[in-house]
Amino acid sequence: MHKAVLEGLLFVVGEDGLTIDQIKDVLGVDEETSKNLIMELKKDYEDSSRGLRIDFLGNRFKITTKFEHKEYYQKLIENPETNFLSQAALETLAIIAYNEPVTRLQVDNIRGVGSTSIIRKLVAKGFIKESGRSDMPGRPILYETTHEFLDYFGLSSIEDLPNIDDIMNSVDKNDEEENTDLYTSKYTESEINQ
Repeated sequence: MHKAVLEGLLFVVGEDGLTIDQIKDVLGVDEETSKNLIMELKKDYEDSSRGLRIDFLGNRFKITTKFEHKEYYQKLIENPETNFLSQAALETLAIIAYNEPVTRLQVDNIRGVGSTSIIRKLVAKGFIKESGRSDMPGRPILYETTHEFLDYFGLSSIEDLPNIDDIMNSVDKNDEEENTDLYTSKYTESEINQ
């Protein structure tokens, strides 16, 4: 059971990975058991029928794709049918662009949902890149936009992004107009019904 839970934990934390201490604490086992569990799971993933593997990178265990399948991942990224940006990807890109450099956790806090897989896809598409490590506890990765991002959106620099205050004022005005229209139409309906 612990091995299955560990696999789920590695999936949930994504690129942040897990340390042996985190595995110990979450599963409530000793260090030796933690090491045995991760090594057993790592061995399971080494089977040629599996598309993922477990790597030890940056002092953490992470689920990663197998290098030998790289050409297929590249085809997927370059395929015009899959080369579009979802609403969630656009939202994540906007948060990074307006707040860069920013950590994944900061993006998650602004969005209100996890962004691990979206950030992974945006890195793979070349729209964002790792730009160092934060001074926050755990030294999480910082992300920023790339030249490909600027090219894709026709910007010469990040300063060409629309001013966020102007966007918010425009949204507020639209909301006020909708609320006024709603009030007026309800008021008119109630007058008609009398």
